[in-house]
Amino acid sequence: MRRQAATLAIILAILIYGLSLIDMDVVATGYSVTANLLLDFSEERAESFSGVTGPRDWSFPADYGPHPDFGTEWWYYTGNLHSDDGRHFGYQFTIFRRALRPGSEAGGSEWRGDQIYMAHFTVTDVDGKRFLHDQRYSRAGAGLAGATSKPRPQIWLEDQEMQALNDEASRMRLRAAMEGASIDFTLEQSKPPRLRGVEGYSRKGSEPHQASYYYSIPRLATRGTLTLDGEEIAVQGESWMDHEFFTQYLAGDVAGWDWFALILDDGREMSLGWLRLTDGGERYYGGGGSAAFLVEADGSTRQIAPEDFHIETTAFWTSPHSGANYPAGWQVRMDGDSPLEFTLRPLLADQELHESAIVYWEGAIAIEGDVAGYGYAELTGYHMPMGADFFGSTDA
Repeated sequence: MRRQAATLAIILAILIYGLSLIDMDVVATGYSVTANLLLDFSEERAESFSGVTGPRDWSFPADYGPHPDFGTEWWYYTGNLHSDDGRHFGYQFTIFRRALRPGSEAGGSEWRGDQIYMAHFTVTDVDGKRFLHDQRYSRAGAGLAGATSKPRPQIWLEDQEMQALNDEASRMRLRAAMEGASIDFTLEQSKPPRLRGVEGYSRKGSEPHQASYYYSIPRLATRGTLTLDGEEIAVQGESWMDHEFFTQYLAGDVAGWDWFALILDDGREMSLGWLRLTDGGERYYGGGGSAAFLVEADGSTRQIAPEDFHIETTAFWTSPHSGANYPAGWQVRMDGDSPLEFTLRPLLADQELHESAIVYWEGAIAIEGDVAGYGYAELTGYHMPMGADFFGSTDA
């Protein structure tokens, strides 16, 4: 049976990804199979895609949808929600798109497609002290996965989807499921999209093309149903959305990044983030000399300069799954015209996606101090340095 399962896994991998895209490592003992996508975005290959070299003209709602001429893209939602009886839940739902060649899906066989999609879905049951996570892949053939802007923005992978509910796409429906949990949420923009970096051009390295086009929707009123072990739970709260697309992203000296999306009780939102370098140093990203991005209650934005931004790790957590050692608590201080001091604390220590293609920590956090609220943190590169296979890194 194990030999048959291994053979079936190989056949399925070939059907989904194609022989030319797979590096197979079949181990005779135990008949285990691994398949790694060979999606190298070298300088030569990247030239066939659109590049990110400076600010662009944005057009919403079209830009809520896909940009298939760029190599990689993701739509990312996180949120903190409560039930009527006060139970606290966090969720992440992300769909990634990776192009095999630029442009829309090719004709020919209905199974043929020029894009590969991956979905990550997690639920944090804070009171139950458990973290559920799931990963899916599909090629954009036969309608199994895809993304469109018309007639309304929609991104899907099998039965998991992000779908606009009105022409402006200011209301979205999210549906996702995995073993033991599912969500069916409606999200409505409390604030419009905010462009990141310089007019949406977010630098990640010293070279102009080491960048992404990037916007955030920092606050979305969220309500719907979370089903957990068959129990339907009505929940409501607030979510954060990020959308990035690019062809080449990271410089070769980047090991990973620490990123935070914070929704404050006073009506403001904040994003903090920096790249960790292989030599132990750090690089703030986004362009414009910014270490943090603050959205005021009235929707206006301002950048926090690196000299006015200070963060100290106060605790660590070692994963029993991967062995990675992650930061697990932070003290943040903002100087300048409107000084702030607050702490960030994981609501659950174990929120690691340890069975995903890229092992990383992504979880719900609490904000306490001069400001309060909830948010999400993403910590990558602690298990293994981030490489070019998924994100299209290039040497600086």
